[in-house]
Amino acid sequence: MLDLRPNCEHCDKDLPYTSTEAMICSYECTYCKTCALEIFENVCPSCSGNFVERPIRPKKEIERNPASSKRIFKPKDVQKTKLNSDRYKTIPPEKR
Repeated sequence: MLDLRPNCEHCDKDLPYTSTEAMICSYECTYCKTCALEIFENVCPSCSGNFVERPIRPKKEIERNPASSKRIFKPKDVQKTKLNSDRYKTIPPEKR
């Protein structure tokens, strides 16, 4: 089950479980759309995978399976991530 992490790992923007701005990679690294698509150019700075919109857990399910409250804030070195993004952004995710 997805953690539904509460914030962007790079800029610390709040991303509650109802947010339509949350993006995740296959390891659940969580970023806001601005960081994921504009800064990292759809290349996860940790695994080099792509990002997808994080699904929204229905309210009736959030009571039984609450979203994570643990904030992860690990801003990335933008110059290093730019090198990574430049290397992978033109390669389709399924071929990275």
